[in-house]
Amino acid sequence: MSKVDPTSHISDSAAAESERSSRLSRNVIALGLVSLFNDASSEIIYPLLPIFLTATLGASLTFVGLVEGIAESTASLLKLPAGWLSDRLRQRKGMVVAGYGLAAITRPLLALAAAAWQVLTLRFVDRIGKGLRGAPRDAMIADSTRAEARGLAYGFHRAMDHLGAIVGALLSAWLVVLFQGDYRRVFWVAAIPPIAGMLILILLVREKGRQGVAEVTASQPASASQAQTLLKPRVLFDLSPFSPEFKKYLGILLLFTLSNSSDAFLLLRARERGVSAALLPLLWALLHISKSASSVVGGSLSDRFGRQRLIISGWVLYAAIYLGFALASSPLEMWLLFAIYGIYFGLTEGVEKALVADLVRPQLRGTAFGLYNLVAGIAALPASVMLGWLWQNFGAEIALLTGASLSLIAAGLLFASGIGRKGIRLQTPD
Repeated sequence: MSKVDPTSHISDSAAAESERSSRLSRNVIALGLVSLFNDASSEIIYPLLPIFLTATLGASLTFVGLVEGIAESTASLLKLPAGWLSDRLRQRKGMVVAGYGLAAITRPLLALAAAAWQVLTLRFVDRIGKGLRGAPRDAMIADSTRAEARGLAYGFHRAMDHLGAIVGALLSAWLVVLFQGDYRRVFWVAAIPPIAGMLILILLVREKGRQGVAEVTASQPASASQAQTLLKPRVLFDLSPFSPEFKKYLGILLLFTLSNSSDAFLLLRARERGVSAALLPLLWALLHISKSASSVVGGSLSDRFGRQRLIISGWVLYAAIYLGFALASSPLEMWLLFAIYGIYFGLTEGVEKALVADLVRPQLRGTAFGLYNLVAGIAALPASVMLGWLWQNFGAEIALLTGASLSLIAAGLLFASGIGRKGIRLQTPD
């Protein structure tokens, strides 16, 4: 066998490696397109749902909070067993397909809802689908991306997600006019985009299989017994394989999520301040334009400057925006606040997920993303119900200022922890 000089073509290899690391993989691009179509469908419905519940079906504000809280908690709670199972099987695509498929089947049934409890039931089933797909999909993105491009990859995925929301919100506004305020007919149209997303998912996304095992074997040699422990998460709530930094990160996220109630309340606030019901989908589209435009930028900046700076900046901006919603008094202020609100998402959504991937070993990513979403699920229901209760009993200002205060406390704790700070070596590198 001839020997290869390991020092030859170093500059060419380095250049090629750098070029590869800056690219988005086929899986990342395809999953982004799937999210685009799925969210186009979802966002046709979402900006109209609070009005449909309160005006058409006679539901209370507290019930709106209950619907959204249960929906998001359901999705977040299911992501842990879904992610854990995808780690155990090292097969993620099947669960992603099942999750998107379930959402596609259940979503149009909202058009038939005749009572508020039926909407609650359908949102619950729809979010089961989200719970099944979320953690395995996020782990697939990490499995398909080099460490130095994770912020970009997750930022791109969030940007495509929000681009779909823009398309959906604009379609929603047009359909409301076309169907003269008949929300049920609008909901029927929302069944169409997920079909394209399912075709892309089935035909273009490829299972990465044991790639994570290869990564950790190459970078972190371990004994056979250690490898067996790492490659097979034992139980859902076993945190022992995870680093102390990851555990602290989950605790801080739990506090922040208590401040992060459903955006349905911000739509209701805009309606209170004079934005017409017909313009709410356009306001929602503006929010997602801002989200989409800032997501790739925010993710890329976190690759260069560290995750912590971007997340803290986003949480502080979130507090300022909630203060603005508490004090605003005109429709123009609502439009400005929604535009700025999107920047918060660009600074945090993809970056938070990239930090999860940074802090855990490849073969534990599904479980880690499940835990990340479990934390959001634990807090989502009390966050939304609490804000709805405070709003109904003490007014919007007190409710919104409470959320702003909690987010500032969480930002301070993240800064003090040092987690995600640029230049600090992670304990569990790939």
